[in-house]
Amino acid sequence: MSTGEQLLRANGMRVTRPRVAVLDVLTQGGHLEVEEITRQVRDRLDSVSTQAVYDVLGALSRAGLARRIEPAGSPARFEARVGDNHHHIVCRSCGTIEDVDCAVGERPCLDPGVAHGFEVDEAEVTFWGLCPSCQRERRADRAA
Repeated sequence: MSTGEQLLRANGMRVTRPRVAVLDVLTQGGHLEVEEITRQVRDRLDSVSTQAVYDVLGALSRAGLARRIEPAGSPARFEARVGDNHHHIVCRSCGTIEDVDCAVGERPCLDPGVAHGFEVDEAEVTFWGLCPSCQRERRADRAA
């Protein structure tokens, strides 16, 4: 039984080939765009529509098995790391995204001060900067 199938069954979700394939792709790690997820799912299933992948990602996100992140200026990305309120750091140059663990270790790790009656259960923080590769490229450009 694949990891995807196990996760679906453990969460009381119907097990379908597209759901299993999408979960298996996501559990390999990374912050993947829908096009990349679709490509990898097609490698496994031969035929699946992009809309079917969107539908599966929506169902998985609602069930808490996938997380959608939307860094400013880039398409939505999805990951399987859920439930720990981690954050992300994004390279301003190449768009590389890495996980950043919550600084405090509690959920949420940021206190909004005034919550306006909301019951806050998550804080989404995006750090921006330059990845090591883009830093090296910038230094090389300046030296040239």
